[in-house]
Amino acid sequence: MKRTDALSVGEIINRVVANAGLTDVMAAQQACYLWPEVVGQGINRYTSRRYIEGRILHVYITSAALRNDLVMLRDRLIAELNRRAGGNAIDDIKIH
Repeated sequence: MKRTDALSVGEIINRVVANAGLTDVMAAQQACYLWPEVVGQGINRYTSRRYIEGRILHVYITSAALRNDLVMLRDRLIAELNRRAGGNAIDDIKIH
């Protein structure tokens, strides 16, 4: 096997993920990981749990007032998480 150009570890991982068909799963997990960055530390302090199920991000908030505010901002949050994750990573956010 002849060597061509050297690849970085990140490029190799991206190729393996793409070949396995897990690009959408990785993007959704990245959107979940980006939640604190998107909403900020003040709001993240009230987040008790978050996870991805399918293409839906589930977020548990301990403050009822904040939960209501986030429901009103759901579309903007989805757009920002998708933008930062690099594509159409999630379809909806369920705020519990």
